Amino acid sequence: MKNGKIFRCAVYTRKSVSEGLEKDFNTLVAQREAGESYIQSQKHEGWVLVDKHYDDGGFSGGNMERPALRELFDDIENGKIDIVVVYKVDRLSRSLMDFAKIIELFEKHNVSFVSVTQHFNTKDSMGRLTLNILLSFAQLERELISERTRDKMSAARRKGKWVGGVPILGYDISPDGSGLVVNRAEAESVRTIFDTYLDTRSALRTLEILEEKNIRMKSWRTVGGKMHVGKAFTKSTLYYLLKNTAYIGKIRYKGEIYPAEHEAIIDAEVFEKTAERLSSNFRERTTAKVRTKTEGLLSGILYCGHCNRPMTNKYTRKGGSKTYRYYVCQNAVQKG
Repeated sequence: MKNGKIFRCAVYTRKSVSEGLEKDFNTLVAQREAGESYIQSQKHEGWVLVDKHYDDGGFSGGNMERPALRELFDDIENGKIDIVVVYKVDRLSRSLMDFAKIIELFEKHNVSFVSVTQHFNTKDSMGRLTLNILLSFAQLERELISERTRDKMSAARRKGKWVGGVPILGYDISPDGSGLVVNRAEAESVRTIFDTYLDTRSALRTLEILEEKNIRMKSWRTVGGKMHVGKAFTKSTLYYLLKNTAYIGKIRYKGEIYPAEHEAIIDAEVFEKTAERLSSNFRERTTAKVRTKTEGLLSGILYCGHCNRPMTNKYTRKGGSKTYRYYVCQNAVQKG
């Protein structure tokens, strides 16, 4: 031990995805054991391991929004850490900009950074140069992976493949997770929504009928088992459904429409009529908005006495010239 000085060492570990972390011996454990062994090998230099674990399982290295990393920063700022040990440099960060901020924090508090497998530390200039070179390649690798993923998803969409996301009303995710399959009961609800809108020619009246028939948005369960219960439709979610080309067996991607692999549940003719009705209603709403640009003086102040939602101002004209302004609950505007 040189000069009898003690260096308190923290091992930081990270894994981008949570898959496999439930195992007794996972990559976080392997990284930590490698770090502990390296610290033990430097015992003669006064290196000692701190008891606290800094493990981020299921967090990307592309940003610094990681709980264990934040704890590590706090302990460094409080003077509890002298050396940070990682298995590889990209475990700490894959972003050159973020890494520069981290190293700046380390230097401010006189903390060294050591990578077990890349054999360098930031106490000398050569170590810092090597670090920047390695990190540049780590960021390049991350960007190449992102580009390949985007290209792969773009190609899949153009071929009409489902590439994941939240399932929509009328469809379930296939057992193998590769596409969408029709949910017959929900498909009938979707047809009812389209027919109701064409019959009433009104989004608010359609919402009232859907509420009466208890037709709700999609209920679905995540891979982790969390249940999302379908809520009542609003004007925005109703419009989104009525404009969704997935219901005619097509996919919209970057302004283009491609044939999809999944089965259609709405006739193309019905979908086209709905689009025309939506366009007509939109023109009418736009004209109404142009006619009045004056907001109510009490907007944002008045709240509904029944549901405690904000009130929004509306107006009507009588006699051709006289304008009468009034306030309506936003729930009434959105849901009828």
